[in-house]
Amino acid sequence: MLQKGNPIPDITLEDQNGNPVSLSSFRGKKPLVIYFYPKDNTRVCTAQACGFRDNYEAFQKVGAEVIGISGDSSKSHRKVSESRNLPFLLLSDPKKKALNSFKVPSLFFGLLPGRVTFVVNKEGIIVHTFRADFNADNHIKEALKVLKNI
Repeated sequence: MLQKGNPIPDITLEDQNGNPVSLSSFRGKKPLVIYFYPKDNTRVCTAQACGFRDNYEAFQKVGAEVIGISGDSSKSHRKVSESRNLPFLLLSDPKKKALNSFKVPSLFFGLLPGRVTFVVNKEGIIVHTFRADFNADNHIKEALKVLKNI
């Protein structure tokens, strides 16, 4: 798994509206919270997305953008985004390009991608990583705490 001090990979993925989004386009502009999650419309993943949604204003106040990434399709992301009123980007990674580049560990003997959050500074360098496969609540609190100190 990429760690503190590593630059984020320059990857372009489709967002929930089918638009290409390059992670490098944020470099020099704002910090990022990039969270990887296993699957749309599952209990823990939905709770995590809603937690980021409910705290999105706090992330905006510290100048950060939130990006969720999973292997689900843009169409699936769009449904989740619309039904849950998510104000942030969900990126589709069906070929596991981002998952592999960030070296996100798997769950259940490789059957599911892990749940990992990366906090990235304005320069595109990872300043904190957090892995908690079954507890999504801590990702939000931890990310906000780190962002307030960078």
